[in-house]
Amino acid sequence: MLSKIWLGMILIGGAYGILKGEGSAVLQAAIAAGEAAVKNGLQLAGILAFWLGVMEVAQRSGLVEKMAKACRPLLVKLFPSLPPDHPALGSILLNLTANFLGMGNAATPFGLKAMEQMDQLAGHTGTASDAMCTFLALNAAGLTIIPTTVLGLRLAQGSQWPAAFLLPMVLTGLTGTIAALIIDRLLRRSKKGW
Repeated sequence: MLSKIWLGMILIGGAYGILKGEGSAVLQAAIAAGEAAVKNGLQLAGILAFWLGVMEVAQRSGLVEKMAKACRPLLVKLFPSLPPDHPALGSILLNLTANFLGMGNAATPFGLKAMEQMDQLAGHTGTASDAMCTFLALNAAGLTIIPTTVLGLRLAQGSQWPAAFLLPMVLTGLTGTIAALIIDRLLRRSKKGW
């Protein structure tokens, strides 16, 4: 649906420019936008490839397992319905780590794997478990500590202060995460009372 909306806006804008007698300006803008898209895409691909490589090295070296062990007390408290040694906790940790690093695209496969593992644990009921709801709330809150994608975009556009937004963004994300966890717990308690 979104692609149809974008296509409609592009066609309407192009038609308006041509009808107004600015066909060459429309063509020049389309070429300039295409060049910028390729340039920004390649820069973002480099940043994403670097962090995906770091995540792969961390996973193969056993660092992820060590991080999972270190974070296990927190994860067990956040996800009390999951067994402490369940592989879903590792997938959750990888997803949250990728999100903390601002790599939403890299986080998606880990998040899907975690949801699949939690669904298997729940017995494929077709209903979201408490752990799945908590995980979704954490992802929706979107706490990011190092927003690599946004920093990359700002650097690509020549920003003089590419990290100027960092502190407000982290504080907003932290506030959203705390609020999401509080609401998750309140809804979980109210569900038990139904």
